[in-house]
Amino acid sequence: MSLDVTLPVAAQPSLDAIAEQAQRAESLGYDRVWLPETWGRDAITVLATIAERTESVGVGASVLPVYSRSPAILGQSAATLQELSGGRFRLGLGPSGPIVIENWHGVEYREPLRYTRETVEVVSAVLSGEVVDYDGEFFDLSGFRLRCDAPEPAPAVDVSGMGPKAVELAGRFADGWHALMLTRDGMAERLADLRRGADLGGRDPDDVRVMRTLGCLALPDGERARDLARQHLAFYVGGMGTFYRESLARQGYEDVAHEVAQRWGSGEREAATAAVTDELLDELAAVGTAEQTRERLEGWEAVDGVDAVSVSFPRGASHEEMVATMEALAP
Repeated sequence: MSLDVTLPVAAQPSLDAIAEQAQRAESLGYDRVWLPETWGRDAITVLATIAERTESVGVGASVLPVYSRSPAILGQSAATLQELSGGRFRLGLGPSGPIVIENWHGVEYREPLRYTRETVEVVSAVLSGEVVDYDGEFFDLSGFRLRCDAPEPAPAVDVSGMGPKAVELAGRFADGWHALMLTRDGMAERLADLRRGADLGGRDPDDVRVMRTLGCLALPDGERARDLARQHLAFYVGGMGTFYRESLARQGYEDVAHEVAQRWGSGEREAATAAVTDELLDELAAVGTAEQTRERLEGWEAVDGVDAVSVSFPRGASHEEMVATMEALAP
């Protein structure tokens, strides 16, 4: 079991501060630091900085949207980061959602499963160092080849996904799957999708690394930790499109998800937050006092089929609260 940490880019005042968080994770014994890409600092530059300022901790992107860069550029960036990190890099890719891709990037969000699959295939071909001739629905490459040595070993290419077909795609084509906002029962259902995908691809499902990104906050004031995690869940269910709401509905929480989204959309942010039940909060996150948080984290580490858990943080947590959590949960 690997214990990773997902760095909180939105809460960091500077590039140096993010790098210092990665260095702290390394000194505390975490296996890998992951960096998402949202609407602040670009992940490639930050990951390069982290790779240079750390020595042993793994480095990964979780995740880069597939629509915002070409597959060839993604492959080149992955090869460069693998070289810079001395073989410690892992690439996570995902389609994101229409709000991000269309509203912020100005790119049409179309056929996300097919688009993600083709991106993974092209990136993997680029990383092989061979000439890439690819004829797909979205991408048509002829004669592309790295002008530097191919990375050895090639970095793994993971995929994020929440729905059955997205997870099946990860099992069939990717080296790993990044899971989030899933209950244990929901995780079991998606792991069955992953195995089905691996079977379709003629692969051993045990070769696909499964990571559960888990919202964590360990504070002396356990109720504050729970309140911040509740606010975080309400923001994603209510304000970040339909994917999270649909995922919760599949897991038996349709009424809660609908109420959260309805109230959030009506501007009733406090009511939306209050609609996140204690039961749902404890199913999706590990928050409370240090003892409570460690107990819930250990429960996820014991789930069959999960290879790694990545400690992530509610968006409203302070720098000091995140540091306290990293220290409390350190392996």
